Amino acid sequence: MKIDIQRLLTMIDHKTVEAGRSHDQPLRKVAVIALVKNPYARRYVEDLSEMIAASEALGAAMSEAAVAAMGGLPVESYGKGGVVGMGGEVEHANAMLTTTFAEPLRAAVGGALAWIPSFTKRAPAGALIDVPLAHKDALYVRSHYDGMTLRLPDEMPDADEVALIICLANRGRLNARVGGLASDAIRAKDGLR
Repeated sequence: MKIDIQRLLTMIDHKTVEAGRSHDQPLRKVAVIALVKNPYARRYVEDLSEMIAASEALGAAMSEAAVAAMGGLPVESYGKGGVVGMGGEVEHANAMLTTTFAEPLRAAVGGALAWIPSFTKRAPAGALIDVPLAHKDALYVRSHYDGMTLRLPDEMPDADEVALIICLANRGRLNARVGGLASDAIRAKDGLR
């Protein structure tokens, strides 16, 4: 099975001020949204392994676009998501966002140890989705608990489409101050600390 990207959107949020405080290091968050046809729309298919295997190429193409949108800034956090059109199942987005999809993302950001936070939903065109972000190497880095709220264009996804999403950020929240492990204090190689 081959799943082609029909449309690719990139969104960039580049922020330097939060609560009236300016920061020398901006917070850049990017989202890449790929619209694909859902080969299993409007029918139940027990074995989703072909869809999972086909997602590797999607993950590679989307990861390349997301890293390019970072404009040379290092990637410290990531997240993924998906919106399935009304003719599909949430399981279809989840099948395309497994480890097979994610390994090219890990490689594209220079390696990563932590699991990638994810959110999927079934919704009509023009839906809102909140994609969670967390540090790519250690989940206990509270400053990087963040996300991106995205509104899909009014015409996507159609009932037989899926919008897949990768989000990246170069740092934690501006003005983060709730404690926890600091990103420069990550020592363990287990994806947690």
